[in-house]
Amino acid sequence: MNYLTDRKRAEGLGAGGAGTHHHWQMMVSSILLVFLVPAFVITFGLGLGGTYEEVLAYYGRPVPAIITGLTLVVGIIHLMREAQVAVEDYMHGLAEKLTLIAVAAFSYTMIAAGLFALVKLAL
Repeated sequence: MNYLTDRKRAEGLGAGGAGTHHHWQMMVSSILLVFLVPAFVITFGLGLGGTYEEVLAYYGRPVPAIITGLTLVVGIIHLMREAQVAVEDYMHGLAEKLTLIAVAAFSYTMIAAGLFALVKLAL
């Protein structure tokens, strides 16, 4: 026998079953971006205006490279999750599934390409 009420069954699930989890993911990435974006703007600005060799030497140091990499990864993942929410809200069926796959593939490709370029620049 099931003694759970409707309220108890639905508690914590949100409308789609994963709303709370998604909200916390977005909150964490937003808070990280609050600190990373200004740090990235400062480190990027300090690297501007130099010759190619000076920029290579600047991004060869760990702090600018780590800040740039973290900003890239967290920013793209944040944008990917936002795009997924928009797709889930406005598309349905097979088109929704294919678009979600395309958004995830594009996002992870951008992260991989950005990190590859950063590592190549730093080494």
